[in-house]
Amino acid sequence: MSRAEALREEAGATPEQFWHKAAQALQWERLPETAYDPENDAWFPDGRLNTCFNAVDRHVAEGRGEQAALIYESPVTGSSAQFSYSELLDRVSRTAGMLAEAGVEKGDRVVIYMPMVPEAVFAMLACARIGAVHSVVFGGFAAPELAKRIDDCRPVVVLSASCGIEPGRTIAYKPLLDQAIALSAHKPARSIILQREQLRCDLSEGRDIDWETAYAAASPVGCTPVAATDPLYILYTSGTTGTPKGVVRDNGGHATALRWSMEHIYGVSAGDVYWAASDIGWVVGHSYIVYGPLLAGCTTILFEGKPVGTPDAGVFWRLAEKHRVKVLFTAPTAIRAIRRADPDGEFIDESDLSSLQALFLAGERADPDTLLWIAEKLGKPVIDHWWQTEIGWPAVATCFGLGETEVRVGSAGRAVPGFRFRVKDDAGDAVAPGTVGNLLIEQPLPPGAFRSLWNNPERYAAGFVDFPGHYTSGDAGMIDDDGFIHIMGRTDDIINVAGHRLSTGQMEEIVANHEHVVECAVVGASDELKGEMPVAFVVTRSGVDGGQDVVQGIVTMIREGIGPIATPRTVLFVDSLPKTRSGKVLRNLLRSILNGDEIVVPQTIEDASVIEKLLAAVE
Repeated sequence: MSRAEALREEAGATPEQFWHKAAQALQWERLPETAYDPENDAWFPDGRLNTCFNAVDRHVAEGRGEQAALIYESPVTGSSAQFSYSELLDRVSRTAGMLAEAGVEKGDRVVIYMPMVPEAVFAMLACARIGAVHSVVFGGFAAPELAKRIDDCRPVVVLSASCGIEPGRTIAYKPLLDQAIALSAHKPARSIILQREQLRCDLSEGRDIDWETAYAAASPVGCTPVAATDPLYILYTSGTTGTPKGVVRDNGGHATALRWSMEHIYGVSAGDVYWAASDIGWVVGHSYIVYGPLLAGCTTILFEGKPVGTPDAGVFWRLAEKHRVKVLFTAPTAIRAIRRADPDGEFIDESDLSSLQALFLAGERADPDTLLWIAEKLGKPVIDHWWQTEIGWPAVATCFGLGETEVRVGSAGRAVPGFRFRVKDDAGDAVAPGTVGNLLIEQPLPPGAFRSLWNNPERYAAGFVDFPGHYTSGDAGMIDDDGFIHIMGRTDDIINVAGHRLSTGQMEEIVANHEHVVECAVVGASDELKGEMPVAFVVTRSGVDGGQDVVQGIVTMIREGIGPIATPRTVLFVDSLPKTRSGKVLRNLLRSILNGDEIVVPQTIEDASVIEKLLAAVE
């Protein structure tokens, strides 16, 4: 039996012993005596620790203060910086002092609406240091989305910057923040604004504070121990209703799981350079730019750029060579973009990637063609793996750190130790190996997975209702005879655009508000570069032709209501939508028509003649 199989068996048979042992890799103010409390579904209920101490202070105390902790590379601004663990400790403790001076106390929420700059990382760790709860909002989100999050988590302070930088353009953040606060019922007491030289902003008297001034006046503060079950952060993710749901991550289980994953899944340890080319606004950025690598004593890279265009498709490989990266983690979308720009892999050939041991892919399904192309060009293991915002760390993977090397194309790997997967049909019956069904995880979920949704216990409970004793992933999947898990796609209306989970229901709500739109359906169409792209099927009011003005109006409404990432690839005007007799729109049928798949006409369709008209519209 392999080491990975032995650990799967051990974690499945005696999960409490398994995770209590894993927790001892951390430093606790009070080591938990109880591993799991089934009544409250809580890991390490009597433990106390501080996540920031384990991610920063501990490494300085253990003599690694001069080791690089954070490397900042910003091709969009032409700048870079490096912070040792000692320097990181100084920056974080002073940022924590700045927050304390602004009135932030243990348990208070802090919204972080910032670009990919070191100060955003300092801010996250500073919140953890004083027991505050951060909620990072991706800088590209529109004001209405930011306002929803402010109203839900009710922050004492918002941390932001004057602007974000994208290739060829500068995005003013301050007007978006001002608009969001104007829209929200809850008004944060303070906003602390980092002025960037690319675009400075005016500060609102009485509310806004200049970051540099406040930081310079702050004194460093120490770590506040918290209960292992206390929240570390709230991260909002798209929900099927279009209303964001705030995933709550605890301190003890989160730190235990991420520390374990760095060694056993990714195969890195203290001193190794690990680079997750993601954004701190998403769960990958939380888990594997900030917390995971630092908890393991690694050097992590914060990248403010794109896989292509900043300046070219070779930037990943040049930085991997420059910093001797051991493991790189990105989304399949990034590799597709690189392949389109550099189909022969010339930039790869020009780079010394001898330090690179593996490339991990996640965030969306890795299509076999892309995976095989990059594996051939790199000559290194390329490992797809699967998880969700709710889960917080990989649940399906090839555990590279445990010596697993077999990659089965089309599969995300096997269950990570601690996760017990089942596939069942809609009636709740187990299906045979190789049969597609609802992908479920047996309770209890291991440490690191969410234990609640902020202000929404009913919605949290709904994830466990359909299949009692199991968490419903919302994905369709199948497990083959050898235990490899294949993720087939969403079972709800969440689509995955370049690794970003977006709700088509939310898009439909926006499109339906257009004055000329009677009804609409938004579905995800397969896209070679981004995995999926939204396509809107629109029925206009009688006498209104679907012209360019209507298209532009719909696009503008979606961009302003959600953000540019949700921009539809196409708006198709149709006479009617395919529906069941009960009035439900047949979105799977629309998806099949768009993607050229075999069309299966449901028995419940109200009017089958609409299919021919839809085919003509798509052509």
